[in-house]
Amino acid sequence: MNNRFKNFRCQSGFSSPPCYATEITPDYFDPLAVDPEQVRDVARWRKAERIRLRNARLALPVVEHKEISEALTGHLRQVLKDRFGGAQGMSFSAYWPIKGEPDLRPLMAELHDAGVTVSLPLVETRAAPLTFRRWSPETRMVRGDWNIPVPPPDSPVATPDIALAPLVGWTAERYRLGYGGGYFDRTLASLTPKPFVIGIGFESAQIATIFPQPHDITLDLVLTEAGIRSDHAAA
Repeated sequence: MNNRFKNFRCQSGFSSPPCYATEITPDYFDPLAVDPEQVRDVARWRKAERIRLRNARLALPVVEHKEISEALTGHLRQVLKDRFGGAQGMSFSAYWPIKGEPDLRPLMAELHDAGVTVSLPLVETRAAPLTFRRWSPETRMVRGDWNIPVPPPDSPVATPDIALAPLVGWTAERYRLGYGGGYFDRTLASLTPKPFVIGIGFESAQIATIFPQPHDITLDLVLTEAGIRSDHAAA
């Protein structure tokens, strides 16, 4: 390993080799990612962090997970009311909860009943931007990639004005640690105009950095059970 990668110890409980990137010194780290070895180390570190953070949220008691989901629902409802008039007349992309993610499905139904166009993202073409298809409580879901329930192919496309981004991890600079497929960043880069993106995650999933790479796109706002945690408007 490059000898400039040192003295930045892993906080995740993992040790090398999966945590090599945690030994990058902050004064050396190159955000333009011109060092191939550094890129590989960051990828290994992110993989280890995903495992750690996903295991932590899956270990939450059912009651605590429900309380967090309800608190997040309340905060998101207020954000939509304060900033977007409840999202009336707008297209809103949510997500179907998997792998211990906060469950916001009651709010999805509430918004649909209030006349908001609700959609869910899905992979229709590998290594391409996501497609957003319209959802309602009556939608007969089918199994998509990774067995995630998604609207069927005949559901109308609904490009979002507001999009939720489930977070495996998040930073105060509004960077998102996702699942590693690159779909969300690829999608945001392809949309014009870009939707207002709200990261949804657990308070305990905050991390110091994701060691941002050129393809990483910041969120507009990060929301946890503690409320708004990082806001582009306040930056």
